[in-house]
Amino acid sequence: MTETPHRRPPAPSPAERAKTIALRHGPAVVMPSAAARADVGGQRFEPELAHVHANGSVSILLPDDNELATATHDAESSEFAVMLELTDVSPLDLREPVRALLWITGWLRVLDERAARARALAIADLHPDERLLDVGHGLSVLRLTPISLVVADAEGTHSVQPQAFNRAAADPFRTYETHWLNHLEHDHPDVLDRLSLHVPEELRGGNVRPLGIDRLGLRLRVESATGDHDVRLAFSRPAETPPQLAMQLQRLLGCPFLAQQP
Repeated sequence: MTETPHRRPPAPSPAERAKTIALRHGPAVVMPSAAARADVGGQRFEPELAHVHANGSVSILLPDDNELATATHDAESSEFAVMLELTDVSPLDLREPVRALLWITGWLRVLDERAARARALAIADLHPDERLLDVGHGLSVLRLTPISLVVADAEGTHSVQPQAFNRAAADPFRTYETHWLNHLEHDHPDVLDRLSLHVPEELRGGNVRPLGIDRLGLRLRVESATGDHDVRLAFSRPAETPPQLAMQLQRLLGCPFLAQQP
């Protein structure tokens, strides 16, 4: 995934992008630190569920007999240094589906039965999931306390402090994005053709696909013979509501009436 060398349009802050990725609940992998790998065979573990809380802490569900859960429970300090990797995957069938990665590094601890059930209930209030019913019945809850977060996407690789992550707001359009991208891809090739006029000239021979949308702009993926290139088209002003988003998209499409508006 490469980026065009032009001056970059404004984008949400790294903390905002990290919070948005976390709330998309993409594929997750837990990787023990180098010091802890000997105790768990150097494996990468795919949790049954990984839920990132507002402050950056993570609730990780693993089977009771999972090697990482067992090793963490048996450790002298009852904590393991690990890194959680969250992958932001495009809802469209792109040639390269990964849009971004979020890494959360910190200390992993197994919660006791009472704390585990409390966490499961708290998660269910925000993000109901039937796997939470298995907490205490074959699944353990582990808490990852963050030390640092790193987000990597077409905007670059940036470190995010837990305090900044806690304060950040996720993008207001994250829940609309999947439907909107699919609608644009399958029902409005004419709109994509008009948006492709904003793509740098050297990339216009490629296949232009919708990649993402946020309050500050639209992202396109250009699949070309030279590789995949991400292009951000900035809105003239931030959008916070669906009507504002629709107006900004019309501006990008060159609506003559809106072009005259302030």
